Amino acid sequence: MRAVDETLLPALRAEVAAAVREAGAIARRMAGATLKSWTKAHDSPVSEADIAVDEFLRDRLAAILPGCGWLSEESHDDQTRLAASLLWIVDPIDGTRAYLAGLADWSISVALVRQGRPVVACIYAPVEEALFAAAAGTGACLNDSPIAATPGAGLAGARAAGPKPYLKTLTRIAPDLVSEPKVHSLALRLARVASGRLDIAFASTDSHDWDLAAADLLVHEAGGALTTLDGRVLTYNRTVPRHSALVAAGGERHAALVELMQGQKHAFA
Repeated sequence: MRAVDETLLPALRAEVAAAVREAGAIARRMAGATLKSWTKAHDSPVSEADIAVDEFLRDRLAAILPGCGWLSEESHDDQTRLAASLLWIVDPIDGTRAYLAGLADWSISVALVRQGRPVVACIYAPVEEALFAAAAGTGACLNDSPIAATPGAGLAGARAAGPKPYLKTLTRIAPDLVSEPKVHSLALRLARVASGRLDIAFASTDSHDWDLAAADLLVHEAGGALTTLDGRVLTYNRTVPRHSALVAAGGERHAALVELMQGQKHAFA
């Protein structure tokens, strides 16, 4: 395994960015009426493209950094990953329903996690040609331009996306909140907080490492925070890679939201 210190993270980010662009091209070429798809556990869709992108990224990322652990939505969960100091966490197509429906809001998400926290992240939305990338300690960018979460702590006029029950509850507290349309890819929804396109994003209970790890680094490197509703930072590569309900926002607004939600725990349960 290549040694990975902080000075190498930007170079790794560039290599991962190139890989996710290629993966996006594969997915776009495969899209269409003849694409085979089926359902797996919990009525979740999967397609030939999900599998093809997963296999491509597994090979490509292993070449970039050999010897890492692996966790992907579309691969068998090999628990040997728990002993890995470095782990690739991948969602080959996040938002498969949108992908199969010909919509734009699906993405490819890749994170390199070290000792439970992401240090390199890329999320690519091929239809929008939007490539989000970050390396720990170097900020976040969208198509090579620096990005930042929106400043301020106010909720009036804030643009929020996520599960309808959370938005309805928050709107009762802050009537001027702007509820944005659903974003099918959770990774992309959270990345839009990093870029300032959204001010607030929620994730419901039972999101997984592969939905979150890349977006987590992007949001934090953009000056925001992604945590549980009571403000706890996430740890990745646990035995069960699932998480409770989450909120992402710029730093000041996130702190205000966590305080507000603690005073309204019954409403956000």
